[in-house]
Amino acid sequence: MSLTLQNLNNIRTLRALARELSMDVLEEVLEKVRIVTEEKRSEQAELEQQRAEQQDKINALLELMKADGISPSDLLSSELLQGGHQVKKRKTREAKYRFIDANGEEKTWTGQGRTPKPIANALANGKSLDDFLI
Repeated sequence: MSLTLQNLNNIRTLRALARELSMDVLEEVLEKVRIVTEEKRSEQAELEQQRAEQQDKINALLELMKADGISPSDLLSSELLQGGHQVKKRKTREAKYRFIDANGEEKTWTGQGRTPKPIANALANGKSLDDFLI
């Protein structure tokens, strides 16, 4: 919570601040707080009304679906929802190259993606990629 909000929410702090302000300023602040409160209430009421309208539409659609013999689970399992095709998983590629990393561990590389640093350094020093073939 911000310091300003803590001050506004604490009665003792408000009383101390009120001692320093004139009655006109306090009434002006009060009016502004009322305006903000009314705006917030109307926003919340509007949101609640929108939620209620949306729920009414959902209920109407559910009734239409029940009348046609369609259940919500039918929609969720429908092939139409999945775009009509199954997602194919790609097989993992087998490693083509073997190298020793900076920690002395033996690692492999498929040849796809970024070239590992040990291989890139060796290639820069004149070695061939064939030297790392498995």
